[in-house]
Amino acid sequence: MNRTDSMSVKCYKQGSHKLKDLKNRIVEIYNSPDRDKPSDFDELFLSFRELLNSGKVRAAEQVEDGSWKVNAWVKEGILLGFRFGVIEDYTTNSGFNYYDKSTYPLRPSVAEDGIRIVPGGTSIRAGSYVAPGVVIMPPAYINTGAWVGPDTMIDSHALVGSCAQVGARVHLSAAAQIGGVLEPVGASPVIVEDDVIIGGNSGIYEGITVKKGAVIGAGTVLTASVPVYDLVKGERLKVERGQSLVIPENAVVVPGSRPMRSCDYAIEHGLQINCGLIIKYRDDKTDAATALEELLR
Repeated sequence: MNRTDSMSVKCYKQGSHKLKDLKNRIVEIYNSPDRDKPSDFDELFLSFRELLNSGKVRAAEQVEDGSWKVNAWVKEGILLGFRFGVIEDYTTNSGFNYYDKSTYPLRPSVAEDGIRIVPGGTSIRAGSYVAPGVVIMPPAYINTGAWVGPDTMIDSHALVGSCAQVGARVHLSAAAQIGGVLEPVGASPVIVEDDVIIGGNSGIYEGITVKKGAVIGAGTVLTASVPVYDLVKGERLKVERGQSLVIPENAVVVPGSRPMRSCDYAIEHGLQINCGLIIKYRDDKTDAATALEELLR
């Protein structure tokens, strides 16, 4: 039995669906050659979406050895919501118009949730979990399947993509982009562990894992194809076949470049290509530079 089941199956019941039964039914519908909506789907999906909203199920979870396991069935459930949802008119009395899938309206929030949502265009889509103590500056967007841990700061123009997992006490600076990874269902989403700082105008995409305490400098873009060099250890980060790039704990990563040597034209013109550079590992001075954030809370 996987960790998700062991945490929840024994004790959780949403409506008439026990979690284990709900999981099995989602997998059955997702893999069925019949593309018509099942008669029990609406009730089933509402139960599933509430589990996402409450954080009781996640697209990926950390296991005992510190690695992360993808819950493919959760992604399958999210995709079923897109398959069977219909476009609905959500126009408000104030004249604000938007049209989206009936399965993914905006997620309601109340003061008792303990989330600070500053006015100005922020949206949290249904099927995402946002923990108490999170601060969201406008405008920001959190997509379905995302999980955001307690006391995290999501600054202006920041994105938390579909199924992204963001830990506790993380700071997503202005215009930071945490990419979504919904398909293929077995692919790891972007994972940002606890106490990470993501600098402004930076982007983490394609299933990258950023381990706890790391600092991603402003303007850094990390994807599966961007090499990262550790200047402290004098090595390039290794990526196992079929695995995602992992930024080590407490690493401080800044944008860099390296010469292109793939052809004579690139060499002749001195062309460079993007890379990431680990220039140090986090210490007391790095922490002191970010202490102001606590005062803002």
